[in-house]
Amino acid sequence: MPTAYVLINCDLGSESEIIRKIKEVPEVVEVNGVFGVYDIIVRVSSDNMDKLREIITWRIRKIDKVRSTLTMIVIEGQGKKDF
Repeated sequence: MPTAYVLINCDLGSESEIIRKIKEVPEVVEVNGVFGVYDIIVRVSSDNMDKLREIITWRIRKIDKVRSTLTMIVIEGQGKKDF
């Protein structure tokens, strides 16, 4: 299942509002506010890569007060615990 992590920079003080809106997206698996260079990290999964790109581009990046994003698409099969 295609998965991506999206790192988000947002307007100062808008983190809670953006997190609330992101939680409304059904394909969002996890969303957290973080300290550091980025303000929010989101894990998104979808049935196919095209739908995943669509969700990130048209649902997450278009949320008001989102300034910028960095998307990292997961390489399937790597990093799974086999033991």
